[in-house]
Amino acid sequence: MRSLIVAAFAASLSLAGAVVAFAQDAPKVGVVVKIGGIPWFNAMEAGIKEQGQKLGVDAFMIGPTSADPALQVRAIEDLIAQGVKVIGVVPNDAKVLEPVLTKAQAAGIKVITHESPSQKGADWNFELASATGFGEAHGKLLAEKMGGKGEYAVFVGSLTVPLHNAWADAAIAYIKANYPDMKLVGERYGVAEDVDKSRSTALDLIAAHPDLTGFLAFGSQGPIGAGRAIEERRKTGKIFVLGPFSPGQGQKLIKADAISGGFMWNPKQAGEVFVTLADRLIKGESVKEGDDIPGLGVIKPVGNDIIVDQLLPINKDTVDDLAAMGL
Repeated sequence: MRSLIVAAFAASLSLAGAVVAFAQDAPKVGVVVKIGGIPWFNAMEAGIKEQGQKLGVDAFMIGPTSADPALQVRAIEDLIAQGVKVIGVVPNDAKVLEPVLTKAQAAGIKVITHESPSQKGADWNFELASATGFGEAHGKLLAEKMGGKGEYAVFVGSLTVPLHNAWADAAIAYIKANYPDMKLVGERYGVAEDVDKSRSTALDLIAAHPDLTGFLAFGSQGPIGAGRAIEERRKTGKIFVLGPFSPGQGQKLIKADAISGGFMWNPKQAGEVFVTLADRLIKGESVKEGDDIPGLGVIKPVGNDIIVDQLLPINKDTVDDLAAMGL
């Protein structure tokens, strides 16, 4: 019996040593997102961790306490100091991050971005939806809900997030070309990464514009905040809120018609793609036209952008299944 105990203890030590060795030897990949603690990026983190374990990569996510580009710069500086192999980023401000991303590259670190087309300082940027396709899909759906007429407002995460503003540009251009009786209120409001700011801005706009009948909110917290404002003002069925959001977070709002729908891609899948691309770069494998990359399919890069269209509709029929996926 004593020999069995000793053997078991030795085996446990060996296993513990193997785990420590893996942690020490596995290449590190750090992904800095816009903000921590919200469902969208929680799902992305799950994808990062699961794919890291699958591929033998020490992959982890850093979520700043607010959507502040300066906090992202600080996090990237820390990853450079750690000597990680690859840094992934979902930028809050593409311009602000250029110098620190270039610094990472100069240190021999590969850089992958998401939601930031043609990002300077990045080796690759990937999108699971084209800017034009994503924006136009939302613009068309809003027009259908509004009957092709009335006033609408547009929210983005911030005025410096390239992709949110590209979506807004595409949606506004589509509506202008196809629905001349729809009028944009103001320009756009950079509040859609903050529930409280989205809600308060929506309340202010509803009060100031009696004919307002629509919100396009690009940024996962925008539809949630605007939807809550619609409920408070008892405007369900009268004012329509469209945009990408976490189905689990907005489940009750969409069933109550406070949010009218939207489109998304799978943030967990985006997390997996970060690690998949990082693993290829670490191993020196190709990322070129015709490559079939898990999570992206067969790619056709343009510059340093890899763009595919994998839109998922969010509505009353789909929201439960999407929420059950942890989204």
